Amino acid sequence: MSIKSPQTLIAESLKTVKTISPEEALEMSNENKCNLIDIRDEPELEKQGRIEKAFHISRGLLEFSIHPDSPFVLNNKIDLDKELVLFCAAGGRSALAAKTLNEMGFKKVSHIDGGFGSMKKNGFKVKT
Repeated sequence: MSIKSPQTLIAESLKTVKTISPEEALEMSNENKCNLIDIRDEPELEKQGRIEKAFHISRGLLEFSIHPDSPFVLNNKIDLDKELVLFCAAGGRSALAAKTLNEMGFKKVSHIDGGFGSMKKNGFKVKT
């Protein structure tokens, strides 16, 4: 039996998903061309803060919450015609999540290289 490590899964995901820089994501956000989706868990948000203008969908609920018919998408008026830009703390979970959304059929999906930590250093406003 061969069990893949999380690092192997992330490396495989990075070969197939679109990775963008925090600067690219900030420009897209400022131009209202994307939905920023924070997939970190609630304790991480409470401890580290939240990115302004980002929707929060924890990784564990992403596939259920981001479906076009889900109450989350409908109630939050997420525009699924715009790019779905995912981020987590450092970029691993968001790479895995972006791959999953691609597998669901979403075409406009990317994740931010370096995640929240990198976003904080590159101009994103953080709410505490």
